[in-house]
Amino acid sequence: MRVRVIFILKNKGAFVPFHHQFLLAQLVKGIIIKGGNEKFRDFSFYNFSGLKGQTKISRNGLHFFSNRVTLVFSCLNKEFVDYFIDELFKISNVEVGNLVLLPESVELENMPEFKDEMKYICISPMVLLKPSFNDNESKRFIPPETDEFSDILFESTILRMEALGTYSNEQLASFSKFQLVPDENYLKKIRENQKKFARIYPVYDQDVKYEVRGYTFPFVLYAAKEVQEFVFSGGMGSFTHKGFGMLDLANTDPSKRTISYRKAVEPK
Repeated sequence: MRVRVIFILKNKGAFVPFHHQFLLAQLVKGIIIKGGNEKFRDFSFYNFSGLKGQTKISRNGLHFFSNRVTLVFSCLNKEFVDYFIDELFKISNVEVGNLVLLPESVELENMPEFKDEMKYICISPMVLLKPSFNDNESKRFIPPETDEFSDILFESTILRMEALGTYSNEQLASFSKFQLVPDENYLKKIRENQKKFARIYPVYDQDVKYEVRGYTFPFVLYAAKEVQEFVFSGGMGSFTHKGFGMLDLANTDPSKRTISYRKAVEPK
């Protein structure tokens, strides 16, 4: 289940850092804890995007000038999504960086028909390697064209699917087909223009700041339909519950895939 949370921006021109996933992760976790439902207190099988809206870049970060700002929020568990929305709507103003946001409404995305071959784009960076204290391994660059890149993502995906507890051992064993193939033309163009598709990002875990390498590029994923649905709804790679690894379908019009779902103030 994927929804788009729409906020009214109360202070146009305010800004957030270029990468503000850690601020959103703190917000989401705070809302979950504030709700007081112990069932979801340590739940981590969700994913979210960065904030979307009309922006301008400055040395301070991303300045938002649109009337509304959107956050894509996703999870396979509908009960959890509804719980998050309920608790969010209890808050009058939400602060992210310098932005003051008023929760207004939620739109529901229509889920695609999943196939064994799907083309995705990254709307937040994919992280392959989990960090450990005083160790730079998580910042190591791994070429996307290599088997190592695909194998690491396969392992993390299967481990997360197993931890979710809704797939049988027989199902997990049948998900052995998994291959990520990056868009070679995109990578070639990025390299020729001396731009980057892999950067270092901050992530906070247990109050410790780490640095991880995140990758952003289009790719085709060959995997079982159940795996496709899992990564589309729950993200790809590590730290998906901290806003990394959110995917979207390539070559589609996002504006045509939503219906109204909830409003902050329900009509009487």
